[in-house]
Amino acid sequence: MGSIMEALPGARRALFSRYHLGGCQSCGFSDTETLGELCARAGELDVQEVLDHLLASHAHDESMMISPADLKAELDSPAPPLLLDSRTREEHEAVSIPGSVFLEQELQQKLFAGDPQRRIIIHDHAGKHVLDTCAWFLGHGMKNTKALKGGIDAWSREVDPKLPRYRLEID
Repeated sequence: MGSIMEALPGARRALFSRYHLGGCQSCGFSDTETLGELCARAGELDVQEVLDHLLASHAHDESMMISPADLKAELDSPAPPLLLDSRTREEHEAVSIPGSVFLEQELQQKLFAGDPQRRIIIHDHAGKHVLDTCAWFLGHGMKNTKALKGGIDAWSREVDPKLPRYRLEID
């Protein structure tokens, strides 16, 4: 499962939402367990069906993301998007993409009450949690919202190497 989780970052969410696997202690799995072993343990689920679901979910996740290079082009355009930072306040204050705004609940409420077509790009540290936030915005009618693939870490590697990189101990 470790290699699946690495290749398909949203796999745990997809497994839990459809099959109730991987979201809690009673249905969890280890990195060393295979998909076949997990499917057998979960009641003889069809491995190919589960794999097809994971791949379809991954394609959906990909449709919600924007690459660092594409974000750079949008930020350099005459009508740049609103860039929201969904990390902790401490992370935002320590290292941030120029022009990004820290996402606070009050701002979120204002955005949800505003123009549903406003272009919004949300980022986190490494792109592991931002899809949940992006889906939340999409589900609240903000239909022009994307998530930065790879987060601020990818931005630093691919667009702005002067932006300091860091590692989270709890990530």
